[in-house]
Amino acid sequence: MRRAASIPDLSLLVRSRTALLAGGWTERSIRLAVGSGRLRVIRRGAFMDAQDAATLWPEAWHLAHVIAVAREATGDGVISHESAGVAWSLPLYRHRPLRVHVTTPAPSRISSGADVMRHVAPLPASDIVVRHGIRCTSLERTVFDMVRTLGPDASVAAADAAERQFALRGRVWDEDAVACWRRSMRERVTAASGARGIRQARWVTAFADGRAQLPGESVSRLQLMRLGFDAPQLQVPVAGPAENTYFVDFGLTDVRAFGEFDGKDKYLDVAMRRGVALEKILLEEKRREDWIRGTTQWRFARWEDEHSVTPQALAARLASFGIRAPG
Repeated sequence: MRRAASIPDLSLLVRSRTALLAGGWTERSIRLAVGSGRLRVIRRGAFMDAQDAATLWPEAWHLAHVIAVAREATGDGVISHESAGVAWSLPLYRHRPLRVHVTTPAPSRISSGADVMRHVAPLPASDIVVRHGIRCTSLERTVFDMVRTLGPDASVAAADAAERQFALRGRVWDEDAVACWRRSMRERVTAASGARGIRQARWVTAFADGRAQLPGESVSRLQLMRLGFDAPQLQVPVAGPAENTYFVDFGLTDVRAFGEFDGKDKYLDVAMRRGVALEKILLEEKRREDWIRGTTQWRFARWEDEHSVTPQALAARLASFGIRAPG
């Protein structure tokens, strides 16, 4: 099972050539380990045990690359764009960066390398933070850069996740924090009129909604819009038995249907199931779905990652449940 990882976790796994040599490795043993696949090269002079690397989601692997670059960084550049995004635990939906992005405000010379992409842009002190020892752009600046430069699907997933991170307090959705975040993003976008990608940034920041809990939910929301559905209600409460409340990912009020994006991890990852047997999880899900169908008389559809990749794939999945966009 693949996993996410934090900067502190990965800092222990990213090892320099100097550290390996100090730990008893030789240049020959390093070369042989790389050749045999035992060690995986992150960048020149930085390595990770291949078994550890194999467990990481792509975002975590890129974060390892960020750590390796940051350890050797000099000058006034800071980690930015999607590379700062992974430092902030934002998703990179189907985007796999090959280079670490660094922004610098006014260098005497600027050049990118094989694995580092350098940007020149204004960088006020308020846009710079230190996360676990790594200088990177603030959450707001990071999202601003990402929604201008990534594709729309990845941009929406990142913007939703950032808003959720800013506004979710435990299990409480802080409406005041949401309003503050959205106002700040609007002001930043308005102040950057004419900048590269600002048209997309304006649309994405207006569309973003942190109540989407997973990247797949964010992209599903985008596909539903592309298919012509009205904006869905998110995390819709439905009164359950014994004074319980069920929450459904999407309420498609224009067609009287509910939708749920099912990430496989909640079924396959034992940690996420908190040790509950898979059979019990599935039985509880069936009872929940039956109750919601019976009490609301609305259709109910489930879909997975492969169904949300394109509007056409989601449309076909919904049609199999008798759900179609109006008109």
